[in-house]
Amino acid sequence: MPAGWRGKAVRALVPAVALIALAGACPPLAGAQTGERRAEAARLMGELMSGRHPVGGPFTLSAPDGRRVSLANFRGKLVLLYFGYVYCPDVCPTDLAAIGAALEQLGAQAAEVQPLFVTLDPERDTPEVLREYAAAFHPRLIALTGTEAEVRRVATAYKVFYERVPQPGASGYAIDHTAFTFLLDRKGRFASLFPPGTPPERIATMLREQLASGAN
Repeated sequence: MPAGWRGKAVRALVPAVALIALAGACPPLAGAQTGERRAEAARLMGELMSGRHPVGGPFTLSAPDGRRVSLANFRGKLVLLYFGYVYCPDVCPTDLAAIGAALEQLGAQAAEVQPLFVTLDPERDTPEVLREYAAAFHPRLIALTGTEAEVRRVATAYKVFYERVPQPGASGYAIDHTAFTFLLDRKGRFASLFPPGTPPERIATMLREQLASGAN
């Protein structure tokens, strides 16, 4: 992957900082609440894009069958890591569909890439729900969950902002969250990211470049 790609991504995504790049429905809040949320989202976004802060790291979460799955299990493969939740109305399914389509475009090379989905809503996203949800996008997509504390720890490591938001006039809630697809190298290190809405063709191209580079 070209060494300057991350710098290009930073310049391209600067406008997204103003929008906070949040997926989910955001109901009206008091000014102070809105300001605090945006400040926290902007802080994490700034740390993610600055290149001066570590992003990611090893983690262990649970697969729908109860197995504990560690990032180290996929050493030697590229990893596409996405944070979201099953009840996300449009952004999450759009991005996960793009990941699935990109893997299809890779053909046999897709065996060298592992897609992972980490739920930000472990309370509602039960193992059964996660199993069916992941299978809808790609047969090799693994959905992961954990305790609230485990999920928060992993999300924070990747500078992912998320917050439960009550829906006006309803007993349910949405989750506002930053929606990036993280690309990890063969050693599980953060290599790059894809903004929300990146088309599968672009994802597939970047994966081919990374695979062809022979980067460890």
